[in-house]
Order: sequence, then structure tokens, then C-alpha cells
Amino acid sequence: MTGPAIKKYRPAKSPAPTAASVAVNEELRAADAVARPKKQRRNIADGETGDRETMVRFVIAPDGVVVVDLEGKLPGRGLWLAANRDVLQGARLAALFSRAAREKVTVPADLADKLEALLASRCQNLMGLARRAGLMVAGYEQVRGSLRAGKAAVLIAASDGAADGRDKIRHLAPDLPLIDSLTSAEIGAALGAGAMVHAALSDGRLAREILTTADKLGALRRGSQAA
Repeated sequence: MTGPAIKKYRPAKSPAPTAASVAVNEELRAADAVARPKKQRRNIADGETGDRETMVRFVIAPDGVVVVDLEGKLPGRGLWLAANRDVLQGARLAALFSRAAREKVTVPADLADKLEALLASRCQNLMGLARRAGLMVAGYEQVRGSLRAGKAAVLIAASDGAADGRDKIRHLAPDLPLIDSLTSAEIGAALGAGAMVHAALSDGRLAREILTTADKLGALRRGSQAA
């Protein structure tokens, strides 16, 4: 008498990664590579040494033009400056770069504006990545829910939102860092939606990189308003 046939065990196959999940993983690794180092760099404007995350890297292109290198990947010696609009638009800027590079260089007249646009774009790209990874929520009630669940690590309030709205969000979690350097249109565009005033990020390398980038953007934009 033969017994019942024993089926050979075959482990279930993992679902094939989608193009979207592959892209998100690649972007997460890229963001981690940028956010991980915390080395010191010398600010060519004053000679002071500080955390590289608080400064912006520039390099000299082969044609002698100063270019922004936010991701720190362009070849050449890095020249570091704080995100200070007064310095980036100052009459001494070309002399600062030329002295640091030990060669005569050309500084674009709109270098500060180019840097501002690049910082805003990087913030939006990283926020879009955070949304796709499930690490960002938008809308006042969603932010409140994220705070109640203990998930929110960084708050976002649109720079053009009502002051009492920013105060309400700040009142909910006064100890959390607050990003207020992006407009409601910029926040909404990052999320593929209309204008958004309130948002929150979960803790992690993306939140830290967005916060670092937004701080530089805020410094530039505050300088613009002061002018």
C-alpha cells in the first residue's frame, strides 16, 4: 500500500521588483551617500572651518567658470561657501574664488539665483522620494495624525501660508525642527498635488537631508528678502 504522495516544498518566489521600487531604492542609496559624511571644510570667505553640511561645494569648470556642485560629485577641487546671498552677490566673490583656486575664474552674475533654484529643486526631489517611500504626509489633519502616532520628526509649513497656520503647527510640536523655506506651490509640486501648506516627515536620512538642504535654501531666501 502506498501512502499519499509527498509534495516537494518549494519556497515562494519573491515578487519581481517594479521599475518604481528599483528607482526609489536607488535614490534612497544616493541620498544616503550624500547625507552620511560629516566632514569639516574651510569656508573660503572667512577661512573658518565648519561642518560641510552647512556649506555648499563649488568647483571650477574647464573653461574657468564657477559652478555649483550640490551633490559633491563633480571632478576638481571643492571650494566651499556658506549659503549667504550677501557673499554670493558681493563684489569680492570673483577674487575669493580666484584666490582659493589659484587661478583667474569667472563667476556667473546669477550664481546666487542658480544656487537657490538648485536647492529648491533638490528639496522637491527629495520630498517626492519621501512621499513615494511613505515617509511624508501632507495636510493639517494628516500632520496631526502623524504627530499623534509619534512618526513625525520634521514639520513643514509653507513660507506663504498664514502666520497663524504656522503657529498652529509649531504649537503641536514646539521641539521638532520646522522647515518654512518652501512655498505652498513648491511643496504641492513636490507631492504631485496642488498647493500644500502643511506637511511632516518621518525620521531618517531623507528627513535629515531635506532639512539640511532647506536650511541652506532658507538662508539664501532670507538674504533675498533683506535686500
